[in-house]
Amino acid sequence: MKHTRLFALLLISIAIVSAIFYLQSKKTSVDVAQIASDAEIVVASLNVEAKAAKYDRAREITQPAGFINSEPFKLADFIGKQVILLDIWTYSCINCQRTLPYITSWDAKYRDDGLLVVGIHSPEFEFEKDIENVKKAVERFGIKYPVVLDNDFGTWHAYRNSYWPRKYLIDIDGFVVYDHIGEGGYQETEEKIQELLSERAQKLGEDVVMQSTISEFVVADAITDRIPRSPEVYFGAWRNATLGNGDPGMLGGFELKAPRKFVRDIFYLDGSWNIFREYAENAKPDARIIYRYSGDKVFMVASAENGARIRIFQDGVPIGASGGEDVDENGTVYIREEKLYKLIDNQDGAAEHLLEIIIEDGGLQAFTFTFG
Repeated sequence: MKHTRLFALLLISIAIVSAIFYLQSKKTSVDVAQIASDAEIVVASLNVEAKAAKYDRAREITQPAGFINSEPFKLADFIGKQVILLDIWTYSCINCQRTLPYITSWDAKYRDDGLLVVGIHSPEFEFEKDIENVKKAVERFGIKYPVVLDNDFGTWHAYRNSYWPRKYLIDIDGFVVYDHIGEGGYQETEEKIQELLSERAQKLGEDVVMQSTISEFVVADAITDRIPRSPEVYFGAWRNATLGNGDPGMLGGFELKAPRKFVRDIFYLDGSWNIFREYAENAKPDARIIYRYSGDKVFMVASAENGARIRIFQDGVPIGASGGEDVDENGTVYIREEKLYKLIDNQDGAAEHLLEIIIEDGGLQAFTFTFG
């Protein structure tokens, strides 16, 4: 029995050795390039499988209400061809505005290297659904990349988003591999763009020398210290919990009288006011808005169908040299277009101040205050 087993093992060994010699003899006839190509395919496949275990697939643009700077398209048209940067924003948001110099720079810098920037404009207010308003903003901010109107928040919800602004990077394989909420993180984001573009070039066999420099800007209105700022203020009944006189959350017309003392981060209305869901509108001239804030800059989202002049006072005196970009030499701002207005820019840094706005005309629609 033992001899039979030994003989069988000997035959198997002879067969293995013969097979090895046969394969070695055929080796020179194998296409080495084909072997390398097959190996790359296997590695790429494993790479995609690894990504699928770690990242979500990109979700498609959903229920777009319009396109600016391009014809209608789908993200699927560019998967496998380009790296995609999605920027969810809305044009009256100061936080979004402060990110735009970086995003427009990346578009110009990396477009020819395979980066596609897509702005997803998800409106905070009804007036931001108007494509003509968005077109004006796109032109004002120098945006050349496609902007998609997300008026029904289809894409916003597809990405389970809750913030303005928010950036997503989608790699060449269609995975969302990077996600940043809010301002900041610019160096990290650009380094990731460079990494993904290098991966793209390698996969497509392109000979690209990737730029390694990082864009740097001195962005107007950027926050440069850690002094606490007042929170955003909403004037409409939908979110006006910080109304100090009157009934927060109530719709309708009100005669309001401001108190003599003002609590920080509480806003007060004086005069005749109509409170709507998104904004408060003064019914008569000489109404006032009063707010004790902390910060060095004040922005206001506002509009006035027939135009309205407002005068800005700080700590009981005309604003003077501390007036923002939209304030004239007399401390007056003319409000008409539905947008963000820059009211105060204190050059001596952030501190606590008392802001008073006197509205000379009826019909000002006040949406929000934000602070820098």
